[in-house]
Amino acid sequence: MATEKSQVYHERQRLQFCLLHSLNSLFQQKDAFSRASLNAISERLALDDGSNSGTTTWTPLSVLFKPHHNSLTGNYDINVLIAALEEKGKSVVWHDRRNTASSIDLDVPEDILMGIVINVSVRRFAGIWKSRHWIALRKIDGVWYNLDSDLAAPQPFRDAQEVREFLDFTIGHGGEVLLVMNGKQS
Repeated sequence: MATEKSQVYHERQRLQFCLLHSLNSLFQQKDAFSRASLNAISERLALDDGSNSGTTTWTPLSVLFKPHHNSLTGNYDINVLIAALEEKGKSVVWHDRRNTASSIDLDVPEDILMGIVINVSVRRFAGIWKSRHWIALRKIDGVWYNLDSDLAAPQPFRDAQEVREFLDFTIGHGGEVLLVMNGKQS
């Protein structure tokens, strides 16, 4: 169980930097990643994309809307998440949405399963704006926490069953569940 002395690091939502906030909360470190480091990853991915296709289409909006993120607000895509985690020696395993969350072993040691990142559809501004949102879940001192940057504070789950119910609800509403593993998985 988490002790009163244990501090759970949690970043609050700013613009569309939920991936940045999720990564820092997942790593429990304020500067595990920065906006500059995620932008650099995005630019590198865009260069790799351009070199693979041989052509890059540029428009005046290309200054703001990059292939893997929005330069102004963030809004990073899955490719940035995977590349960022790989830089830190982690790997991502997509949960097969045809299976319930009961197929996820939430009791495996932290040296195997670092945490979970989910991507959900959200509506903002009275439903006018529809986008995707990244959320980190992490087990800290034996307690699973929802580290959603939209929450005022980290939200502890009662037990692993409550985590599974949350994940099943997420999957049922079109969310994606990604397991963040320590090291490469074969």
